[in-house]
Amino acid sequence: MHETKYIGRTVKRLEDRPLLTGNGRFVADLTFPGMLEAAFVRSPHAHAAIRAIDTAAARQCAGVHAVLTFSDLAPLLAQERLPLQFRTARLPGDITPLVLAKDEVAFVGEAVAVVIAQSRYIAEDAAALVAVDYAPLPAVSDCRQALAPQAPSAHRARASNLLIEFVQSYGDAADAFACAPHRASVNLKQHRGGAHSIEGRGAVAAYDVNDDRLTLWSSTQLAHEVRAFLMRMLRLACLLLRRPIKWIEDRREHFLAAVQERDQYWDLEVAFDNDGRLLAVRGQLIHDEGAYTPQGINLPYNASTALPGPYMLPAFQFDVRVVETNKVATMPVRGAGYPEGAFAMERLLDCIADELQLDRAEVRRRNLVPPEKMPYVFPLKTRAGAPITLDSGDFPSYQRAALDAIDYAGFAERQRRNRASGRYLGIGVGNGAKGTGRGPFESGIVRIGRSGRVSVYTGAMPMGQGIKTALAQICAEQFGIAPDTVSVIAGDTAVIPYGQGGFASRQTVTAGSAVHLAARKVRDKALEVAAHLLEVSVGDLELRDGRIEIAGAPGSGLTLREVAEAVSGVPGYAMPGQFEPGLESMQSFLPSALTYGGGCHAVEVEVDIETCGVRILRYVVVNDCGRIINPMIAEGQVVGGAAHGIGNALYEWMGYDDAAQPLTTTFADYLIPSATEVPKIEVTFAEIPSPLNPLGVKGVGESGCVPAAGAIVSAIENALAPFGVRISEYPVTPARLYALLAGRQQRQP
Repeated sequence: MHETKYIGRTVKRLEDRPLLTGNGRFVADLTFPGMLEAAFVRSPHAHAAIRAIDTAAARQCAGVHAVLTFSDLAPLLAQERLPLQFRTARLPGDITPLVLAKDEVAFVGEAVAVVIAQSRYIAEDAAALVAVDYAPLPAVSDCRQALAPQAPSAHRARASNLLIEFVQSYGDAADAFACAPHRASVNLKQHRGGAHSIEGRGAVAAYDVNDDRLTLWSSTQLAHEVRAFLMRMLRLACLLLRRPIKWIEDRREHFLAAVQERDQYWDLEVAFDNDGRLLAVRGQLIHDEGAYTPQGINLPYNASTALPGPYMLPAFQFDVRVVETNKVATMPVRGAGYPEGAFAMERLLDCIADELQLDRAEVRRRNLVPPEKMPYVFPLKTRAGAPITLDSGDFPSYQRAALDAIDYAGFAERQRRNRASGRYLGIGVGNGAKGTGRGPFESGIVRIGRSGRVSVYTGAMPMGQGIKTALAQICAEQFGIAPDTVSVIAGDTAVIPYGQGGFASRQTVTAGSAVHLAARKVRDKALEVAAHLLEVSVGDLELRDGRIEIAGAPGSGLTLREVAEAVSGVPGYAMPGQFEPGLESMQSFLPSALTYGGGCHAVEVEVDIETCGVRILRYVVVNDCGRIINPMIAEGQVVGGAAHGIGNALYEWMGYDDAAQPLTTTFADYLIPSATEVPKIEVTFAEIPSPLNPLGVKGVGESGCVPAAGAIVSAIENALAPFGVRISEYPVTPARLYALLAGRQQRQP
């Protein structure tokens, strides 16, 4: 790998100065003259028919400009329902949410009407005056019970709560089980949780009468997708008020109505040989889809195909049922199904180790895909239809490094010594692989203006992950200029026509590669123009520190500003050298396949058997995200992912009762990890470049959360081995541990 000036270096984030100085701009910060604010009327029922909506009292409130229901909006829209993302042919057409509830509500928090007023305060007060005549209907909360023949229907028009059923299968699982010397089984539950970003959902819409343009500012990951949805749904007549309107989600709305992830029940059986090597896995998954399907079935699909992870699994037979309930829709949160698949496999591997009385880490080592088998192809397909292929990596070395870092060899003595004094320590290890860089493409424009300023424009979306800094470094590398002199405009549909946005740990792979290719094109043209102006060959030139100089003659040559000026044109004169105007290139990178990042987590915990509290003593991560653009940003992404995984494993639980009423709607009862709960995450990187993109990078935004729950739960179970505790669901709360320990006596060693 050639020497680089900026790629692979820790550069301070370009995004941080405005945030640290109080000048960050969020959707809620936007203000316009004459702006109105919106508040929604939301259903208190999990399932009910709407018999009538009386908005008269709300409309009469001073400061209220409009109260709109479905019947008001329907004539103005090209379609009643939101478009379906990631459609598959087998899905019905009426499964996405309506813009507002029409004649039925299907979950607590579903929007029934919207009030637009002079201020949010007035809008909220008026919303409370909207009288909705509901006729409560039976609700279904548990996705397993929803499959029963006499279960209530989540929607009146549906004959069944089963949305779709599909099978993941390869090899001969039946034969493997028939011949296997050993079998084990687990029944797992993986809980619901939310995203809970600091900035909730929000939108500001403003119509410019002079340009006849509607502009929407939104806290979205998919700006171009949102624009496409609006183009499909809106008619011009929808511009009713011709005033800027703002809606900012409050935290209670987020709990009630923002999409969540999972509620999954896994019933699994594993066949294995005398050495603990996997022979086959079979079973079923019941996935709670919630009341609607905004984004296809990618979450249960990812979860089911992620089960093998970085392990060699010869045969697999798995039935997946996706079920509607009267709860909030489920869609990907960080990890997008991969953590669920990883947790299931890690639980199976612990069962194998316990059954054969083998070391848990050794069982994992025996099953990990070795580096000499890379690229390793699983007979499974991604949701795009491509083979699931681990393109590169050395998973055994990641585990070995993690175990060395946490002193796994010395743990047995630490555990024995502490147990003698009444302290229960445990250690766990988990491995994970995450498909990253999902297509179909991402775009990037690199431009050098007449001022000499280098600018980058991309469809990628900045969401706090430092993508602007990374793209600036990638671009700056080609011109030898400081990254903080590069302007990066990301996720603005007004300045770049095509883009996909931020999801699937994709942006450094896709947008990074696009910007790299565009910068190379601009660099090459700049050298050609300079060679023409200086009357030398391109091979005689060097580009460094923003200057193109003749090799061996420092101070000679031209600045990038002078080159850009030369191809900007002079009215009435020919372009020099017949070059096309400007120094600009737009490139799109189309990945041929997913590139897989991943790594190993090793965790040491202490469990207080009196309070049933869990304290993480050490947390080690060895992560492979390919070639690293900025080590500080990459480490931050891994730490953030691990923190998210800690929350999933120990704290976060979105609860519903049997009537599908939400139980945890504040941070007083829905717990997320804070600075006091997250230990120092000790991160080491293993840089194994991907062969699938010109930068050799792999995504890193989600890989930190994939193995986390499996490793943490394994460590807790190891700490409580004297009590014979087996853990089949998370979060592992004190109440759950208390129930597991109740009545159990400590076994003698």
